Amino acid sequence: MRRGVGLGKAAGEIDAADAPCYRASMIAPPEIVRVSHPRVACDGATDIPGGAALGHPRVFLQIDEAGYVDCGYCDRRFVLIGGPADGADQSQLPDHPAGASV
Repeated sequence: MRRGVGLGKAAGEIDAADAPCYRASMIAPPEIVRVSHPRVACDGATDIPGGAALGHPRVFLQIDEAGYVDCGYCDRRFVLIGGPADGADQSQLPDHPAGASV
């Protein structure tokens, strides 16, 4: 018997074995950028030559007492050098978009 996506499942139900993109191991970690100033700008394309059209609108982010901030567009994480998050296991830190206090 051939096994396919959706066979024997309720409508809209997806099995992780059928859809490898849902496996946690497939998701790349966000890019981490160590910075020396608590105010940073992100456009999502600073590392792409001539890639301004490939990024997102430029946003300015403020790193607060947590020592890091995540861009709400591209999930790039900015970590303040010497701050509390510098050298910490980044996978254990919660999302911290736009410097909002948690």
